[in-house]
Amino acid sequence: MYPARNLTEKRRCASQGRSGRTVCPAEDHGHPWTPLRTLPPRWEGKSPHPRTAGARQRDRHWYRPVRRWPACRFQVTSPAVVAAATRDGVEETGTSLNEGAKASLTVGRASESLSGSVVNALGGAFVSATGSDATAPERQDDTALRRAIGPKLLVLFVIGDILGTGIYATTGQVAGKVGGALWLPFVIGFVVAILTAASYVELVGKYPKAAGAALYTQKAFKVPFLTFIVAFMVMCSGLSSASAAARAFSGDYLAEFTDFFPPTLIAVLFILALAALNLRGVSESVKTNVVLTVVELTGLLIILTIGAWAVLSGDGEPSRLGEFQAEGTGFALMTSVLGATALGFFAFVGFEDSVNMAEETKDPVRTFPRAIFTGVVVTGTIYILVALVSSLLVDYRVLEDSSGPLLEVVKAGGLDFPPKLFALIALFAVTNSALINIMMASRLCYGMANERILPRALGRVLPRRRTPVVGIVFVSLLAIGLVSTGEIEGLGDTTAFLLLCVFAVVNIAVLVLRRDPVDHQHFRTPTVLPVLGALTSLILASPLSDRPANVYIRAGVLLAIGIGLWGLNKLVLRARGEG
Repeated sequence: MYPARNLTEKRRCASQGRSGRTVCPAEDHGHPWTPLRTLPPRWEGKSPHPRTAGARQRDRHWYRPVRRWPACRFQVTSPAVVAAATRDGVEETGTSLNEGAKASLTVGRASESLSGSVVNALGGAFVSATGSDATAPERQDDTALRRAIGPKLLVLFVIGDILGTGIYATTGQVAGKVGGALWLPFVIGFVVAILTAASYVELVGKYPKAAGAALYTQKAFKVPFLTFIVAFMVMCSGLSSASAAARAFSGDYLAEFTDFFPPTLIAVLFILALAALNLRGVSESVKTNVVLTVVELTGLLIILTIGAWAVLSGDGEPSRLGEFQAEGTGFALMTSVLGATALGFFAFVGFEDSVNMAEETKDPVRTFPRAIFTGVVVTGTIYILVALVSSLLVDYRVLEDSSGPLLEVVKAGGLDFPPKLFALIALFAVTNSALINIMMASRLCYGMANERILPRALGRVLPRRRTPVVGIVFVSLLAIGLVSTGEIEGLGDTTAFLLLCVFAVVNIAVLVLRRDPVDHQHFRTPTVLPVLGALTSLILASPLSDRPANVYIRAGVLLAIGIGLWGLNKLVLRARGEG
């Protein structure tokens, strides 16, 4: 019998229900030193640290000084106390990333208050299948990935994932579909995003693992083929989004500085640079995301400032806000609005990617609800305001003809803001979108490989960096193929179409999985929200949205690739006798 020596051992002893004067046996932890001695009576229920050097010297044969409470060597009052002490210890020893990024974190208690209000407004709550006294699960160390993302950093991560290419590059194409009422598609898209975000929050709380929608589909329907299709659609949506960002990077915003190099070459080099950054590790990638998120938020705040100045100066055309581009029957107007909403929904995608970081997030069950709801509310509000300003200052035909529509807003505004400076901000914004999506696609490959949906090789990580190297290389090659064959509007619409199909499945899965209770607390969304989320997603994914045929063709080709990989994986498993 030997005493426990570190925080991990204390967690194990607490999980085994040890209390009082019980100590950890040697066979649990394998310590070859320090034999067990009876605890001195004078320390019963007191602090374990001797007050004098003499006391420490007398008891040196069994007492080993440590920085925090030395685990099971001393009296444990209750499992709850041990759990609290364990959480404190993990937070103390695992805050290096947050400390490094603290200067860049701007979302604090105000964001927590905002997200808490959103949760209350939705009527959701933390519930447990085993009773109201059940506690959230302790942090698990059964992942090969490093838990480096805290609550505040996750909020910025979600905001940075949503913001970017959608609002900076596709606003003009949305205006071309709907006309001056540019704000309406973003309002509808915001509602659809909130409905589906509620389902993701419940599911990531129940199953805090990487793989996201693929994991939820498998648990709900237990159909491997459907699981793989959903997973591959999510991965391809991230790749098409990153490819759209790469195309936006090489478009009008970069043309403010130079147009010497071919846009396709720039887009390919752009993807390769992001892959190299991803290989460095999630800590470096998320820190870069924090900086880029602040930069792109600054660009959108500049647009809002220009709009406020225009309103106060009496500039702009308020009559444009009610103009619709479609003419003829009410059906034509409906398809026009639905088509614009389906394309505009591309601006809201990203929150679903954050659940793939569950295995790299501290306490994901409690961190994700506030982070996701805060991210969707903040970005949705900004999008609607930016759409109002854009339509107020610039005619929708001018916006439609530009791959840098917000640059046109800056030029038309009354403030003398340098267009090149805003173009530089926009370049950072689309870089952030591509970085996040490449990162998420590679983590999704890692999760699917661990679930045996894809070959195990895609789950390999670098020994030192602990990043999914094979997954990063695989998704980068697919992204290069997309940027070589598509343009911004088509790639953005493909992203929205793939994710709307996935969202419909996820909203149905959350209802099916109500029959699968778990033994820890988690957020539970009102039943009506997944039902409405599934219906709205199916409508926007249907032909009623009047999207071009090349979107369906591109999505079909990607799915064909996915089916081929699924079949190959099945053959490999059967050859090994595991199928």
